Amino acid sequence: MKIYTRNGDDGTTGLYFGGRVEKSSDPVEVNGAVDEAQAALGWARSLSEPSGRINELLITLERDLWVLMAEVATLPANRHKLTAEKSLVTSEMILRLEAEIDALSAEIEMPKEFVVPGENQLSAALDIARTAIRRAERIAVGYPLDGSFIVAYLNRQSDLAWTMARWAEGPHHRTARLK
Repeated sequence: MKIYTRNGDDGTTGLYFGGRVEKSSDPVEVNGAVDEAQAALGWARSLSEPSGRINELLITLERDLWVLMAEVATLPANRHKLTAEKSLVTSEMILRLEAEIDALSAEIEMPKEFVVPGENQLSAALDIARTAIRRAERIAVGYPLDGSFIVAYLNRQSDLAWTMARWAEGPHHRTARLK
């Protein structure tokens, strides 16, 4: 299979469930930012312990972004074809992020002042991912989809990335509640 199709040489790209749009269109801009966020999460994952807690969380976050990108890449007329948690972001996905934030937050002492990123490579990479997710969120706000949870999902995912970065700063930043 060849990686190139030449179909986009005219400045358009195909959408999920059909249709084509300009590569400068709002859904492509949103998905471009989300793609950057996903790559940043992948970079952070490459720095995490291979089968550790953060690694597993990051894989889930990366896969969730595929769901989000499928939703964004679907014409409004085809939204009825989307499948919850496979191509449509759900409120349950947001609740899962909140549960992870709460679980990690219970194990760390929250900073009382602004955080200076860079305690270690993993926490710095997670902070870079957080900023990429925030950018995707800002762009997504400009492309409203009726009944969509994508903006809320991106908002919560960036909160989780921030929390993971604080957790990844190491045991000396965590509370005694760790086992």
